[in-house]
Formats: sequence, C-alpha cells, structure tokens
Amino acid sequence: MEPIVNPEIKYKQIFINNEWHDSVSGKTFPVLNPCTGEKICDVQEGDKADVDKAVAVARAAFKRGSPWRTMDASKRGQLINKLADFIERDLQYLSSLETLDNGKPFLEAVEDILVCIKVLRYYAGWADKIHGKTIPVDGQYFTYTRHEPVGVCGQIIPWNYPLLMFVWKVGPALACGNTVVLKPAEQTPLTALYCAALVKEAGFPPGVVNIVPGYGPTAGAAITEHMDVDKVAFTGSTEVGHLVMQAAGKSNLKRVSLEMGGKSPLIIFADADLDDAAMWAHAAVMNNHGQNCCAGSRTFVEEAIYDAFVEKAKYMAENRIVGDPYDATTQQGPQIDEEQLNKIMGYIESAKKEGAKLESGGERLGSKGYFVKPTVFSDVTDDMKIAKEEIFGPVQSIIKFKDASEVIERANRTTYGLAAGVITKDINKALMMAHSLEAGSVWVNCYDIVTAQTPFGGFKMSGHGRELGEYALHEYTEIKTVTIKIPQKNS
Repeated sequence: MEPIVNPEIKYKQIFINNEWHDSVSGKTFPVLNPCTGEKICDVQEGDKADVDKAVAVARAAFKRGSPWRTMDASKRGQLINKLADFIERDLQYLSSLETLDNGKPFLEAVEDILVCIKVLRYYAGWADKIHGKTIPVDGQYFTYTRHEPVGVCGQIIPWNYPLLMFVWKVGPALACGNTVVLKPAEQTPLTALYCAALVKEAGFPPGVVNIVPGYGPTAGAAITEHMDVDKVAFTGSTEVGHLVMQAAGKSNLKRVSLEMGGKSPLIIFADADLDDAAMWAHAAVMNNHGQNCCAGSRTFVEEAIYDAFVEKAKYMAENRIVGDPYDATTQQGPQIDEEQLNKIMGYIESAKKEGAKLESGGERLGSKGYFVKPTVFSDVTDDMKIAKEEIFGPVQSIIKFKDASEVIERANRTTYGLAAGVITKDINKALMMAHSLEAGSVWVNCYDIVTAQTPFGGFKMSGHGRELGEYALHEYTEIKTVTIKIPQKNS
C-alpha cells in the first residue's frame, strides 16, 4: 500500500450529536506537522462550554427509553463492526493522515490501524455477552446480578498512538452501552475527528459518541470536573493523572481509570541469544520514536555479556534510518513537537554530565522538524536521571547487573510499574522473574506484545484499571444485585 502524501483534511470542527460545530468561543488552534514544524490546519478549540453541550447530548442519548438504551446488545455489536468496516475501507487515507499528524512511519501507521480494526471487532463480539450471574443465597430468595453501563464516559487520549487510543477507549465503552465524550490530544486530533464521521456513517444514534478537540487545562479539565460525567478514562502522563484524580474527587467522585507513564526494565541474562536480545531491546525503546509509555527504557544486561551487547546496541542505533515517514525505508520519524524534542535533549545532556558514556546519537538531526538521532548510553547507573525518569524518546540506557536477585530489587525500585521484560533461555528463571517483577505486563523473550484479548495497565503510579481484553469491560459497567423473595408454598 502506498501512502497519500499530504492527505486532504476533511474534518476540523467539534463533533456533537452527530453534527459538526464551531467552538462556542469561536477560537481555533493550530495543528503542526512534526516533520517540518509548519501548520497543517486550524481546528476548532473546544472548552468548557463545548464540553457542556457534548455532555448534555450524551446524557440525553443515555436516557432510559432512548434508541441507544433500548437497542439490542447484538445490534450494538453490529454497529461497532460496521465502524471497523469503514476504518478498514479507509485504511490508506487514515494511515496517511496519522503519519501527517503524528510523524510515525506510514507502514507503522498502517499496522496501528489494522490493530484498531481487530480491537473494534473484538469488542463487537462482546456486546451481547456481557451478563451477570444467578447466586444461590441463603433463605427463600432468588438473587441475580446485572451488568449495566456506567453512563456518560469522558475519555482523554494521548498523541503517541492517536487512533489506537481512540479505539481502546470507545470500543469497550460502546460495547457496554455507554455514551462517550472524548477529547483527543491537541497535537493529533485529525484521525479521531475523521472517525467521528465514520461513527455517524455507521449508524450510531446522535449523542452516543462526541469528539471535543481542545487543550488539557480547558477541555480536559471540563470533562474531569463535570458533575454529569459518570466515569473518566485517561491515558497520559502521571503528572496529569494526579490532576484527573483530584478533579474526580472534588466533583462527583466519578469512576476513574488511568493508564500513565512507565520506566520499564528489560532484563537480559547471559544465556540469551545475543543478536535476538539486542533486536528486542532496540525495538523496546526505539519503536514509535521512543514515544511509548511501556518502552523498555532501562536495559539491564548481565555483566558477562555487557560489553558485547553494548556494541550490538550501538551498531543498531547507528544504522537506524531516521527521516521522511512516508518513505518505506524509514524506521523513525520526528518527535511530536518542539517541547518534546527539547525535553529529550535535556535528558541527553543530563546523562553526559552525570557520567554516562555516549555510544551513539545524542544529537538533533537536522534543523527542520523535530528529529532526534537514536541514542545509546552505556555505563548508566540507577541514580542517574535517565535511569529514573520517563524520557519518552529514542534513548537507550544500558545498565549492568550481576545476578537475578540483585536485578529484581533494582528493577522494582521505581514509582512506576507498567511493564517489564525478561530474555533468557532458562524457563525456571523466566518464570521466577515474571512472578517477581512489579508490572502490569511482563514479556518473556519478546517485548511490547499487546493484543485486543489481553489486559493492559499498570501497577503503582503507572495507573489503575485495565484497557483491552475482558478486563476493560469491568471499567465500563456497574454491577447491580437484584434479590426477589420467593413465596412460601401453601401447605
């Protein structure tokens, strides 16, 4: 499949009640091309007034007796499948738009959107399989449970996987019968807005899905503070996650699920296949330009193979192709914006000052756009800033360790707990490590394998609740217990 270079921007307004609107304030904001730093277009800037409108129609669409609430569950599944059909139909355009907006290589954007289709089809299949239990209680009673939708769900998604995060949020929410007010990241709103049009085309009733582009402190805050939003789902930084929790606590104690940052360890033992381990470690931190919440950004390597591993990691970084994301040979595009570029360069400078050895990269690539050379540091110690804080960029920190018990303690010595990886040929060691690491996902002899069927989320300050799999449905349902007195038989 060939990309559409500079695809036409079809939707730039706010989507409420299956209609397109300008912002109440009349304000717009620019969306920039990360390859050039130049403006792609202006998008309508939603804020509190627009969120209020969106929540009101979402509440009306959720009202008992509405078309959405009275719809057969199987019909909900058919609509979700139809949305997947339209995304599949428009795969080339959506992938091209994602590349323009986000900067990720076109072929990676294609893979992301193919996963979007799988996720939607997975949740379409769940729509009529969400049910309760009958419970044999004591006494002359008949008791059963119902799994009912939570209500109006506010959803706030990040810029690193724009359409994938859209689908991760709306898929389970719609399967359970909720309505949605979603805010895409201000850096990357274009594919979510296009999919709003597909939601309407698929036949979802008005008000079920509403998209309000805007900034976090205005539109995002309005969603989290809103008294008529029943649940908020957020993916983004731990810093903002704190604000989401505070807002929920100060408003109506709405339900909250959070998927936040990470500083994930990838632990490579001396018995590993060195080439295979280097490949997985490189991908673990460099994929998606390093802009990945579960990136294996702490590469722990057993001392017996440390030097040989560093040489392979250096070689792979030096030969990684960075450039035009529409070129099929490109492996890495730009960082998302200038703020992120400067943050990454700041971490690189701190590593140099703290004594890490720069093996490759460490520089901005070119002067146009936000490109960073793939960077590898060796001789990294646990107390260095790059070993403790989330960089969200293509920077690999290689750390030496001696044995399993030591590396478990060091790997777990973090406020995060999103993911971890282990590479070893010893199955006993692999299982011991998998059970010892404090992380929501542990990958053995692989990394970053996330599927529609498997739950994803974090321990500790990486968040709570789960995305994907059956577990995500728990985040979007309330459980109601119904108990009925059984009349005594007349003697």
